Amino acid sequence: MAKDYLEEMLGENERILLRARKHWSILFGNIILEIFLIIALIVAVIALLPIAAFPVAPLGFFLVIVPLVGMLRDFLIWYNRQYIVTNRRVIQTSGVFSKDVVDSSLEKVNDVKMSQSFWGRLFDYGDIEILTASEVGANVFRSIGEPIKFKTAMLNAKERLGFDDELGVQAARATNDVPALIAGLDDLRKKGIISEQEFQQKKSELLAKM
Repeated sequence: MAKDYLEEMLGENERILLRARKHWSILFGNIILEIFLIIALIVAVIALLPIAAFPVAPLGFFLVIVPLVGMLRDFLIWYNRQYIVTNRRVIQTSGVFSKDVVDSSLEKVNDVKMSQSFWGRLFDYGDIEILTASEVGANVFRSIGEPIKFKTAMLNAKERLGFDDELGVQAARATNDVPALIAGLDDLRKKGIISEQEFQQKKSELLAKM
């Protein structure tokens, strides 16, 4: 299967944990006028067909193409603006053909702030502000869909940052510590930092090294 643009940027052992976009209401707000214009043109063409002295259908078809192209453009811009959490960083991508990528290492993330208005809580969208120790300082993702899920994924990824690499090194150095490593994995599972599937997979890998 062909990799998409983002997957080609991932480092070794880096994996995507969550993808998010701006809330669907942002897209709807951008295309609502185009939708009304398309409907109005179709209604006008239907109304003029019986009385027009010139070919209305071809002209109407041509005029409808313009807002359709605009609507497709707005959709592609919305679809390609993504906010991604990996096990190492947070990435923001935008652009349909030319791409703009901004990422923040989880190691440099100091705090994550979330704000939701009344409508944001009702329709599940909000702003995520990432405070980092880098020169950028802060990065704000506005009107993102499912902000609580996004923030939780970030915090969990930061808490377990480097755990997989550390576990691999420890397991390679001392197989006698396998029970302790499994106990540590179990603690992470109970805290919700790793899933049951991840726990069982790592447990099997450790037991295989004994």
